[in-house]
Amino acid sequence: MTEMSGGMDVGVLLPTGSAQWGPDGDPRDLVAFGRHAERSGFSSLFVNDSLISPRIEALTMLAALAPATDRVTLGTGALLPFLRRPVQAAQAIASVDLLSGGRLVVAVGAGFPGRFGRPFYTLSEVPWERRFTRLDETVALWRDLWNGATSFHGDLLRFDDLPPATRPFRPGGPPIWLGGGTPAALARTGRLYDGWLPYPPDPADYATGLEDVRKAAADAGRTPEDVTPALFVSVRVDESVARGRGALEDYARAAYGMPLTELEKIQAVVTGTADQVREGLGRYVAAGARHLVLRLGALDLRGQRDQLERIAGLLSALRASADQASGGT
Repeated sequence: MTEMSGGMDVGVLLPTGSAQWGPDGDPRDLVAFGRHAERSGFSSLFVNDSLISPRIEALTMLAALAPATDRVTLGTGALLPFLRRPVQAAQAIASVDLLSGGRLVVAVGAGFPGRFGRPFYTLSEVPWERRFTRLDETVALWRDLWNGATSFHGDLLRFDDLPPATRPFRPGGPPIWLGGGTPAALARTGRLYDGWLPYPPDPADYATGLEDVRKAAADAGRTPEDVTPALFVSVRVDESVARGRGALEDYARAAYGMPLTELEKIQAVVTGTADQVREGLGRYVAAGARHLVLRLGALDLRGQRDQLERIAGLLSALRASADQASGGT
């Protein structure tokens, strides 16, 4: 994937959950929201994938955005492959890559313990055990299919006499990133994946995690450039830190059913004035992040648009900070 704007990409997560476009809203407005983000200078549009609440399905949303946009990368943050049959998912992903002219990035994850993961496996009739092996084999199967394989023999996934698969726009398929920050996830990212999309609350943990990813990549005969260092972070620009935290408190309870103090123990959260948000995000940039995926801390489309405008004013400064950080290393 070619990076934009001098090696620094800043993207936005679309509010695809029904709670954000509301009972009187029109989810088709999400396409206009995406077009507006592209015109405002954002370099990517991401969607998440979940069964927590009603939402526009991730690949369906990206298929709608593909002909409506021209330049932006379209991404998943993160796709949960176990929700789909693996061969069908390969065709759906290849189709979106074709419709977008090769602008797709697929970040994937295996889900989490507790209510954010294990119940989804039950609904999908997929075993919770060995979920990371299943994820890695699913990605390997996709890549083999896109390269013309007619069989696949893994420990969990085994197929013979595979039919011809839909080929993506790019040979070998779109870049596939991994979300996760455990030591095992860092090692797997470096060995097997094209990017890293974590959300650590502490920028220092991002820096050490990225170092481990790059060491694993080097041990596998890869270069640092083979793995895009990305970051998923919730952001709110407001009149003060206190006001921003108040809005994010409402967001955390609505989206996750937990207070902000609990959410920010496990996920990156940055809020405050425009200067404070720029500085907070800049600490992750200094730690090595080069593709920021920003989840806007607002509960309706009007608030999301307001946040989009506020953050658009920070794009030049964030990209300049990436140039400065890169020049100093």
